[in-house]
Amino acid sequence: MIETPSRLHVTLIDLNGKYGRIDGGVGITIREPKLILEAENGYESNEIIFTNSTNLNSGILNDYHVKINNAIIKTNQFLGLNENYHFNIREYYPSHSGLGSGTQLSLAVAKLILKINGQDLPANEIAGIVGRGGTSGIGVASFDHGGFIVDGGHKTIFKHDFLPSSASKASPPPILAKYDFPKDWNLILVIPQAERKVSGDHEVNIFQEYCPIPLMEVQKLTYILLMKMMPAVVEGDLDDFGQAVNIIQGVGFKKIESDLQNSFTNYLIESLRSAGASGVGLSSFGPTIYAVTDTNTKDICRTARSLMKDKEGEIISSKAQNSGAIIKG
Repeated sequence: MIETPSRLHVTLIDLNGKYGRIDGGVGITIREPKLILEAENGYESNEIIFTNSTNLNSGILNDYHVKINNAIIKTNQFLGLNENYHFNIREYYPSHSGLGSGTQLSLAVAKLILKINGQDLPANEIAGIVGRGGTSGIGVASFDHGGFIVDGGHKTIFKHDFLPSSASKASPPPILAKYDFPKDWNLILVIPQAERKVSGDHEVNIFQEYCPIPLMEVQKLTYILLMKMMPAVVEGDLDDFGQAVNIIQGVGFKKIESDLQNSFTNYLIESLRSAGASGVGLSSFGPTIYAVTDTNTKDICRTARSLMKDKEGEIISSKAQNSGAIIKG
């Protein structure tokens, strides 16, 4: 059995590429929601079941089946096998929601198959097998060791185009910084039901339409990250961290991601800030919104529930996880 965290994707860093690198990312590994999977081999065909099917819609079902089967095929090819497996998904969370389920699921499936066959590999190598980490390294690093993570993107001689991870074959980027995220900071996730989630060709088209991002935007963002957000994590300064999150929503590619949201999502963000959250941001393309706070968690959750009462969605009170996936048994 394997248990993986999820992750918040705070921002991509450089979608300009003037200095020979593109992408780069900032993220936070989170405890909840999480994936828990069990696997066995020796079956005549691949079987995938969900222990708890509450709120399991056809979109989640289909996406998980596709990703698990793809990971099985690629890992079998790597091992030179033609095995079939039974996967039991005991806990899951929505796909294409900004929480990185695709990377965590693919890595977890491959990790279990390798273990069943008496092998083990580093997360970066597993990511290469299943084709993850081609744009952001946050999901792979979260699976590996957790925490607050900054990755350095890809050299443009190896990755020429602006593409999301789902359409990129580049290797996972190097990790520049990994810090423990303060344990007394709470992360409140508000996940409204999105009519149209950003994935596939739609996501590719967004990258192609809006990139390259102006160099001045990239320079402003890197200054905020280096001289405000990263020191705030190291020093445990919630106010500075929250301010950095708020500023980032209007800078660089994150501004594009924010501008593409519906009016309710942007209203949620402003309302949670008004309720006292130190910082509120959009994870990746959303629809997940995260609020960072410490002492007023109940007030912010209450505000989120009142705003979501007539909407489909979920509210989760979580914390950062400063460790990666765990294999049990």
